[in-house]
Amino acid sequence: MSEALSSNAVLYAILSLNSEIDLQKEYLETPDIPAEDRENEEGILDDLEQAFMEFIDLYKSYRHKDKDLPSIEDLLNSEL
Repeated sequence: MSEALSSNAVLYAILSLNSEIDLQKEYLETPDIPAEDRENEEGILDDLEQAFMEFIDLYKSYRHKDKDLPSIEDLLNSEL
């Protein structure tokens, strides 16, 4: 990707990934997953969490440059 992502794009990616992680965790807690699919679903959760952490690291660098951006804690606890 040759263009830098905007802080807004990173912010919404973090919020979206956070929601998807919560949904995936809820799904993994249900007995609805066939045994043969569980490993794949756990892998999906691992991938979502990895992507989330990469966007968190990116957001930290954006926030370092722009102190007006909310802290990660405020961001994740906000109701957007």
